[in-house]
Amino acid sequence: MADQTAHTVKSFDDDINQLRSLVSQMGGLCEAQIGDAVDALMDRDPEAAMAVVDTDTRIDALEADAERLAVTMIALRAPMASDLREIISALKISAVLERIGDYAKNIAKRASTLTATAPIEPVVIIPQMSRVVVEMIRDALDAFVDRDAEKAVAVCQRDATVDDFYNSLFRSLLTFMMENPHHITPSAHLLFIAKNLERIGDHATNVAEMVYFSATGEHFAGRTKTDDTAYAV
Repeated sequence: MADQTAHTVKSFDDDINQLRSLVSQMGGLCEAQIGDAVDALMDRDPEAAMAVVDTDTRIDALEADAERLAVTMIALRAPMASDLREIISALKISAVLERIGDYAKNIAKRASTLTATAPIEPVVIIPQMSRVVVEMIRDALDAFVDRDAEKAVAVCQRDATVDDFYNSLFRSLLTFMMENPHHITPSAHLLFIAKNLERIGDHATNVAEMVYFSATGEHFAGRTKTDDTAYAV
């Protein structure tokens, strides 16, 4: 009986580790997609941008694998308490990472389009913004693997930095569009890119909040948004 219990526990641990690995692989691909899309934007490289678009199917496939494994574990293992929270969190996180991959793909598509227009100065904010969101994703997933609630809270707190970047870029692009009609098209594309990065920051924060719940059993209640562009005139 003891041997059977040990076997069951080891088998469950193997499944948990596999689920964590799938989520981590998705996160790594998301980080690479964001970085490569922004590099393509700054290098004005349409081929590199479209290569990012083509890799999105890998993230979709990993999400499907994670979903199948999570559902199977719930059906066959009947996990409870912290184990169930971790599986449910992994299931939700994989869906969020798939959405982050979609945002990175959208950035790459607009980066490809922008190679046909003249570069404008506010684009320099984009790499700074992308570095912050990539770090947020990486730290949120590290917190997931380590079940580290404190690191998850730190990720949530960094979302305000992404919002500040977006607010600053939004105002700069509005000025550019008002000063010269020729700047409207590239400014609009950059604005969408910045919004995609801002949404990625939100999703990284969502992941961190799920990690916090998985580790503590409590919902994180300290999040504050600082995007004030809705009130810009």
